[in-house]
Amino acid sequence: MKLNLALAQISTALGNVPANLEKHLTLIRRARRLGAELIVFPELSLTGYALQDLAAAVACRPTAKDPVFQPLLRASREIDIAVGFVEEDVRNRFYISSAYLSGGEVVHVHRKVYLPTYGMFDEGRFFALGDRVQAFDTRFGRMGMLICEDFWHASPPYLLWLDGADVFLFMSSSPGRGLGTGEVLDSANWVERVNRGYASLFTAFVAHTNKVGFEDGLNFWGGAMVFDPNGKPVVHGPYHEESLTFAELDLDQLHRTRARLPLLRDERTALVQRELQRILADHAQSTNLR
Repeated sequence: MKLNLALAQISTALGNVPANLEKHLTLIRRARRLGAELIVFPELSLTGYALQDLAAAVACRPTAKDPVFQPLLRASREIDIAVGFVEEDVRNRFYISSAYLSGGEVVHVHRKVYLPTYGMFDEGRFFALGDRVQAFDTRFGRMGMLICEDFWHASPPYLLWLDGADVFLFMSSSPGRGLGTGEVLDSANWVERVNRGYASLFTAFVAHTNKVGFEDGLNFWGGAMVFDPNGKPVVHGPYHEESLTFAELDLDQLHRTRARLPLLRDERTALVQRELQRILADHAQSTNLR
């Protein structure tokens, strides 16, 4: 079985949801015309990243009644779509979220669980924390979605792996940092090493798409990429320009790799659970003694 994937690294207009939505629909039509079965957009692709006080004004809800999601859901009858947005819940809390759409339905929504609030980042001031990491079923098999800072921590990818995800969709708005010694930014090199490592450790496909362009003084570097379950690169998009990057994922590679390298078979989840309980108990005891 194969999955024809399109990674849409785009530059968004900050706070201009109608313009960004039109760009999404244009790229969705193009990707479908060129044979893609799933198109993946970056973190906060419908809104832009540096929103701050604009978050409430651009928020929406991933339902068939929402005017932003109506055309996306219609488009998802022809091609699966993973899209980034600001989500408002029924209690008027705001989340950095990604939604997976297929067959005119919302299949899954992931709310970002780690909000960086350090250095140049200030997400914790404006957004609520997501509190679930869960894989989900698609017509291509079981997948998982994570958003930027989520996959800089080891636990969310690990949880998705245990929950059955064979394809990891990573979306980010990663700004460029560090000039390094070559043409590639240090931050891009670091992200690529992490993605390759997850693909190898979890014997899974890792597909990552990142925002491009300038926004509020930040430079986003793009560089969409896919690694196969052996940690080998499948495709790599350009840096610093908008691009629709295509990749064909041979999902039978999961079988071949795991027959040779049965890391998933041998994972000792009961041991992990027991040791986590011990660590948490030790931590609680040491806290009480202070």
